[in-house]
Amino acid sequence: MPEDFDDEIRFRPTSGRILGSVAVIAGVVVLAIAVSDPGSVPAPLAAGVALFAVLAWASMLWPRVSLTADHLVLRTMVEHQRLPLAAIEELAVRQVLAVRVGDKRYVSSALGRPLRKAIRGGSPKGDEKPAGEVEYVDHVELQIRDRMEQARAAAGVGLLSDEQLALAAGVRREPAWLPIGLIGVAVLALVVSILV
Repeated sequence: MPEDFDDEIRFRPTSGRILGSVAVIAGVVVLAIAVSDPGSVPAPLAAGVALFAVLAWASMLWPRVSLTADHLVLRTMVEHQRLPLAAIEELAVRQVLAVRVGDKRYVSSALGRPLRKAIRGGSPKGDEKPAGEVEYVDHVELQIRDRMEQARAAAGVGLLSDEQLALAAGVRREPAWLPIGLIGVAVLALVVSILV
């Protein structure tokens, strides 16, 4: 189920959690060894592992999808995107969530289906859910679509109309400073460790 904080509904990620966690834990273990026994791990290798762990965290564990009353919010590796629900023309959930607003496409790796289900277009044959039971990713997709329709109705705009296209100007993009800063520090540490 989604987590509800004030007026924002945050959906739990469906992609990359296990692999991202393993990569971060492995990176922390190597760095702990490097710190506890200086000289056991060459500095460039330790810095490279740190960069790898930060990139794994930023690309697999940081991304999120959430809904507010008027926006679909995508937290990606390097930015926060606030898309007006009434402006969303197309939504598709395959291996990633893809949204089209105006002439731009926005993608989030936080929500997706496994490759075999994405190719087959849903639940594979023989793996059908009982009536009334819905996959989590399908539930999230339906909830977003429902909010999109409500927002278009409230704004009085039709799908693919000129009025809807004008709403695309309401898209807001802001840098995600935490992952950008961590990636910058890790890259700097790697360069310094190679040069020293």
